[in-house]
Amino acid sequence: MKIKQKNCGYITIIGQANVGKSTLLNKIVGKKISIVSRKKNTTQNNITGIKTQNNHQSIYIDTPGIIFDKKNNYIQYSKNSFHEKIRISTLIILIIDRIYWTKHDEIILNEIKKNKIPIIILINKIDKIIDKVILLPFIDFLKKKFDFVDIIPISAKKTNNIILLNNIIKSHLPHQPHIYPEFYITTNSQFFTISEIIREQLILFLGDELPSIIKVEIESCEKKEKITLHIRAIIWVENIRQKGIVIGHNGERIKKISIISRNNIEKEFHIKTHLVLWVKYKNLKK
Repeated sequence: MKIKQKNCGYITIIGQANVGKSTLLNKIVGKKISIVSRKKNTTQNNITGIKTQNNHQSIYIDTPGIIFDKKNNYIQYSKNSFHEKIRISTLIILIIDRIYWTKHDEIILNEIKKNKIPIIILINKIDKIIDKVILLPFIDFLKKKFDFVDIIPISAKKTNNIILLNNIIKSHLPHQPHIYPEFYITTNSQFFTISEIIREQLILFLGDELPSIIKVEIESCEKKEKITLHIRAIIWVENIRQKGIVIGHNGERIKKISIISRNNIEKEFHIKTHLVLWVKYKNLKK
């Protein structure tokens, strides 16, 4: 009996902050593995999502949004620079916000095309474009920028054209063995997933008050008597003022964050959870 050839490859998702990279990744893999919010740079680390369909395995890397210095437009790369991820990629997905092509998008494109790796450009949030007719001249405009594999208008939130994107990606995957078991959808560790669940609630509850360099550290995570998960986590901020913001009046804010985080951890891991949160401060910029 003839054995079917396996196909596998990495796809790096790149774009400015808040263009919908994490939303796209979650839709593709069919599960929320990357937190989403309107706050810039919600994604602080590279998140890996895996989609296996019979003989095709696509490994997606959701990179932190690229931020620019207003003074000189210099790209402020995070510690998880996308350059090393691009080097191992089969494809690059560049996401832009609707029909807004900015000088920052131009800089990103010029940077990534140096790698000579095929690029798919996604025009995201088309559900917010009332007159879809304006998409055609914009697509023609993009075609003059670079020889893209394809230019696809999508709505990552409402799944418009996600199937089309999936089929195009599958057709470009090289012949090689799968890297992960077929049931894998992410490489996120349990500690990382828990810290992201907590950080998501911090973002939702604090909004613009959230210190941009806030960190969540899982101090301990133990399963006791095989029925309860006991977690101690530290929320690190920079100073005592930020600590007060996170804790809230009479501790009400941190209490709500803890309750919802605990509920979400229980849903994720299907186990009763006891969660203790501590808020501490130190200079996180060092």
